[in-house]
Amino acid sequence: MKKIISFVFAVIFCTSLFAAELTASFVTSEAAKKDTVEESVSYLKSQISKMTVAAEKRATWIFLASLQEQMALYDDAQKSYAQAAGIAAGDAEGMPKKTNEQIVLDAVRCALSCGDYSTADSYLNSAVRNSKNSTVQAYIKLYSQWSALCKADDVAGIQEPVVMLQAYLKVDSMNAVKPAVLLTLWYVTGDNSYSNQITKLYPKSIEASIVKGDAQLLPTPFWFFVPKSGEAEQGTGSIAMPEEPKQSQSEKEAAADVAPAKFTKWQLGLFRTESNAKLLADEVKAKGFDAYITTETRASGTTYFIVLVREDKSGNVADRLRSSGYDCYGVE
Repeated sequence: MKKIISFVFAVIFCTSLFAAELTASFVTSEAAKKDTVEESVSYLKSQISKMTVAAEKRATWIFLASLQEQMALYDDAQKSYAQAAGIAAGDAEGMPKKTNEQIVLDAVRCALSCGDYSTADSYLNSAVRNSKNSTVQAYIKLYSQWSALCKADDVAGIQEPVVMLQAYLKVDSMNAVKPAVLLTLWYVTGDNSYSNQITKLYPKSIEASIVKGDAQLLPTPFWFFVPKSGEAEQGTGSIAMPEEPKQSQSEKEAAADVAPAKFTKWQLGLFRTESNAKLLADEVKAKGFDAYITTETRASGTTYFIVLVREDKSGNVADRLRSSGYDCYGVE
């Protein structure tokens, strides 16, 4: 009898183990405890394959994609968002709510961020095109023009999308994306009237922060390599950037003797293709910076091309880079 009872308990115990399905809430919480973002990404990938409940797997793919996007791994992020969008399920308990249409748009944004307009177009031409949601439709129109800008080889190639974006400013159905439309027009034309509208109409938006110089556009192929008919200068909105205080000759001489900055180099961008990295490096060199390219191979086997700029005796290379419109951070 004892053996029978023991066997029954063993069966119940094993059954309870298999019944303890991994949840997105638990897995993402555990991922957040990892020491590095890379470790979090690796852990999430290992756990997704073990999940069987569609809603939990979908939510975990979304969380993984968001981390990859933060790491500027845009190609990986768009694939993860696509995986999530392909799962017919609702939202997982305890996780952010997101429709599949919104996830597809996330995938489009990431594809455009790495200059992959072909993949972006394939997503835009999927079932999301038939959405009844007005905000989703507004983003589809915006991203379609962003894709057109990506395809442009010269200034002549941006004329049609610029005209379309200008038309969108007059349409109420595009209200949800008008700050982004204005930012795009300002960026590709350099016309200060668009930056003035941003700071006047949307003073608390991220677009206003970019115009004023309080935030920078990420160094992605989309923003750096789209042809421009004019130079958009930050600080040209209704709130201008303050001028730097003038230094006396003695102050300038003293500054020249200051010890080198803590960081010896600054990273501008990380690319999967060498040609894109070279375009950025050449652009920065043309503006007087000591830029060069190095490579880094990740555990996944993917090699990335990294654009770096050396610090100089002035110790203010980072400030000059940001003033020139390049986001950067110290690496050594």
